[in-house]
Amino acid sequence: MIEVKNLTKRYEDHLAVDNLSFTVKKGEILGFLGPNGAGKSTTMNILTGYISPTEGSIMINGIDMVKKPEKAKKCIGYLPEQPPLYPDMKVREYLDFVAELKGISGKDKRAEAVKEAMEKTGTGDVSERLIKHLSKGYKQRVGIAQAIVTKPEIVILDEPTVGLDPVQIIEIRELIKSFAIDHTVILSSHILSEISAVCDNVMIINKGKLIVTDTTEGLSKHLSVRNGIKLTLKGDETKAVDILNSMEGVEEVEIVKKEEDVIELNVYTSEGEDIRESIYFELAGARIAVLEQSALSMDLEEMFLEFIKKSEENSEVIPEEDEADAEEATVIEEEDPKPVNEGAKDVREEETKDESDL
Repeated sequence: MIEVKNLTKRYEDHLAVDNLSFTVKKGEILGFLGPNGAGKSTTMNILTGYISPTEGSIMINGIDMVKKPEKAKKCIGYLPEQPPLYPDMKVREYLDFVAELKGISGKDKRAEAVKEAMEKTGTGDVSERLIKHLSKGYKQRVGIAQAIVTKPEIVILDEPTVGLDPVQIIEIRELIKSFAIDHTVILSSHILSEISAVCDNVMIINKGKLIVTDTTEGLSKHLSVRNGIKLTLKGDETKAVDILNSMEGVEEVEIVKKEEDVIELNVYTSEGEDIRESIYFELAGARIAVLEQSALSMDLEEMFLEFIKKSEENSEVIPEEDEADAEEATVIEEEDPKPVNEGAKDVREEETKDESDL
């Protein structure tokens, strides 16, 4: 569905994207992570055809984005961090306008496309309201609707839940997950719990380089994570630690937290050892209650920080791309542009300007 090879983007002496290669399969939801200045927005702008790469290739459904940008872009729907909305237009009017810009000819065909996009995004009940009067959540929904109005095979979303309240975030997450039935999705977000909840696979970049890509469950295998058990106990601390240290397979006992007679501990064990049952019976025999027992693991936030730390240790710091760099980006020219695409060019330029402010 998407195949990127040796993607590089330079702005004079600044390397924003450094020899990046990855693939995204049909029906996959890929979480795209990286710290500020990592090259995420630049990469997404290249994938969507807003700027050209210095080197490398981008194949969208087998179509070369550099050689045939107009054809490749028809396969993509894009929501930048700042949705490209016109506040003085009504929702239905705006979506009809976008559908026409994107090449859907015929009033009836556009009406059907707009209706379906509003149904998928839950914006039908505000279809006749001015966009400027909508809540932040509904504006995001309208932004997503414009991205899918042409039924693109690929949907790219940049920070789709930024600024939303918890209820709105859950609604947008469920909406994104539903896209996997008909679309391939790339989701960029700083909310790591969102990536865990929504995405099948995760790709982490830093300083324009790919650090790691894997399933959310498989990321930990790329780190040196110690085997162990997290325990919450109620009882005598000294006795509990002595019992645990005396058990076969236990390498270290670490006290994490203590409140009155409740103790939280990490028990590090030998590789491949599962002694949870033995721990329970040994402690119970000493009248120490086991309130909680689970395998030690790193959450996505901890793994993300560890990957970034490791990458920082192994490379020099690259300056963050500034607005002047982004404005110097070269926009890919369309093939044989038609009159209707003149308006689309204005929209792209406005969205590129929005992206440069990130």
